[in-house]
Amino acid sequence: MAYSLNDYLWNKCRIEQAAFDVTSKCIGKISTDSDSPKLFLIPSSLKTGEIARILREGYDVARLNDGFQELIRQLRLDFLFIDTHPGVNEETLLSIAISDALILLVRPDQQDFQGTAVAVELARKLDVPELFVVVNKVPAGMDPTVLCMQVEAMYSTEVLAVLPLSIEMARTGSGDIFCNRYPDHPLTHGLKSVVERLIGPMKSSI
Repeated sequence: MAYSLNDYLWNKCRIEQAAFDVTSKCIGKISTDSDSPKLFLIPSSLKTGEIARILREGYDVARLNDGFQELIRQLRLDFLFIDTHPGVNEETLLSIAISDALILLVRPDQQDFQGTAVAVELARKLDVPELFVVVNKVPAGMDPTVLCMQVEAMYSTEVLAVLPLSIEMARTGSGDIFCNRYPDHPLTHGLKSVVERLIGPMKSSI
């Protein structure tokens, strides 16, 4: 990959130059017709020096927002998913503020519950149109139905899925697309239900 998001933030390339078509790797070979679905990935740099520079100097958050809008136009995207890191900073707040929907991942852990409560409050103050929670890494023995009800009551928001703690996911070690390798796994079914709930209503309006 010639460019990363870091290069765009430092004016070394256009945002669309940092977007790589990963459709064949993730979905498989499909028709080359222009209306066929495509999946793009914009990676962040894994170089230690560039990571250190971001931490040391920061970047222009407004430029990041402009890049998102330009990316949607240039690639004619139906959906743009932004994966932010845990915690609250300027980048996270911007991402929340410009989102049509926010999904918060929470583990069944008291510290995670408290941190998520802060994020939920921020999202509501920023008037995010759609707010959801996904409970992740739930160990065997916990009742998913009871846990779902508890979390929904805690945050007054919809829980999209309760995802099991998966040994198979750990063994994959980011070396493959989990849903492709384990299409019938309970975790895969849970992830599919999240996708269907999230993009179903949006897709019907496109």
